Amino acid sequence: MKLADNLSGLFSRSAPDAAGPVTSRAVNRLLQPVGQPWELDPWLIWSAAALLLLGLIMVFSASIATAEGSRMFGHQPAYFLIRHAVFLAIGVIAGVVVFQIPMRAWQEMAPWLFIAGVVLLLVVLIPGIGRDVNGARRWLPLGVVNLQPSELMKLFAALYAADYTTRKLPLMGSFKQGFAPMAAVILFVGFLLLKEPDFGAFVVITAIAFGVLFLGGINVRLFVLLAIVATIGFVLLITFSEYRRQRILGFMDPWQDAYGKGYQLSHALIAFGRGEWFGVGLGGSIEKLFYLPEAHTDFLLAVIAEELGFAGVFTVVLLFAILIQRAFAIGKQAVTLERTYAALVAQGIGIWMGVQSFINMGVNMGLLPTKGLTLPLMSFGGSGIVANCVALAILLRVDWENRQLLRGGRA
Repeated sequence: MKLADNLSGLFSRSAPDAAGPVTSRAVNRLLQPVGQPWELDPWLIWSAAALLLLGLIMVFSASIATAEGSRMFGHQPAYFLIRHAVFLAIGVIAGVVVFQIPMRAWQEMAPWLFIAGVVLLLVVLIPGIGRDVNGARRWLPLGVVNLQPSELMKLFAALYAADYTTRKLPLMGSFKQGFAPMAAVILFVGFLLLKEPDFGAFVVITAIAFGVLFLGGINVRLFVLLAIVATIGFVLLITFSEYRRQRILGFMDPWQDAYGKGYQLSHALIAFGRGEWFGVGLGGSIEKLFYLPEAHTDFLLAVIAEELGFAGVFTVVLLFAILIQRAFAIGKQAVTLERTYAALVAQGIGIWMGVQSFINMGVNMGLLPTKGLTLPLMSFGGSGIVANCVALAILLRVDWENRQLLRGGRA
């Protein structure tokens, strides 16, 4: 007992007055956490930032020959780089602004935003207003830039589908009250998109809307029936459309008519073959030298494959996988916090990024028929980049509100 008392006295003895403040500060530093908890999901931020920056670099690399060799672009090698950087800056600024808006406000605005998107799709079809490029009327000229309503409609569809599902949650098992109204709305939107025509955007928006309905608890039998009907519908659209049928034939054997309907795919496959494991080096692509059409938009991944090889393509796929996984993880966390609308929005954005990137990659690799869909966050395009940045900002807002609630705060 005496020994214990002595030891206790040794460790409890006061330090000299001069060392007191120093010791106190040292103890306080040791007791503080090593790092403050993240206010936002770091994996989501870094994966998105890496895709945006890599996209900026590859757009410059893929477009430099086209820009320098065309009088339309003033023979300026950095024409597309500058425009893409400006659109990216606008997207980031818009994202910062959008991040300040709470999710309850987005839910209130969702129906009106969806109606605005439908109006824009109607306006773009009016002759003399919508801009026609290569037989497709998809753009609204706004002075120095063109607005593509279908890109905004993808975001509006995710917001509205989440709001609709939240409101109709008790009726999700009913065909008449739960499923039919949304199906009618999406079919009308699809009709407008096919008039442009923009079959790729129709597929993505359909996947977003009905994916959100499925996650919201729609009757499984109805969902299977929907999948069957949608498949039959897509087959009929291809069967009765000459140019879509030619694309399917070109996809099945691009080498049979390598200078005709198989031209794009054959050159994309050549680019993939030349890239091998580590590519020919940044800027060393041959296919982008007026061989591969739309090298800086629809076929950007083919240029990445040629210049950065399998390693570059694998990196892009991995970054998208991380981003999509984090979107669904954020949505799952919102579900546990009983924030149904926020959860469905997050997962709807994940579906959007996942489906569109999968289709674009599949087209570039020859796994899917040629479609006019860009690679999200990476391909050149003002409306697409801005819409993607806004969607990411909303996703980050959901994550931020989740973290506030977990800490006992208010969303």
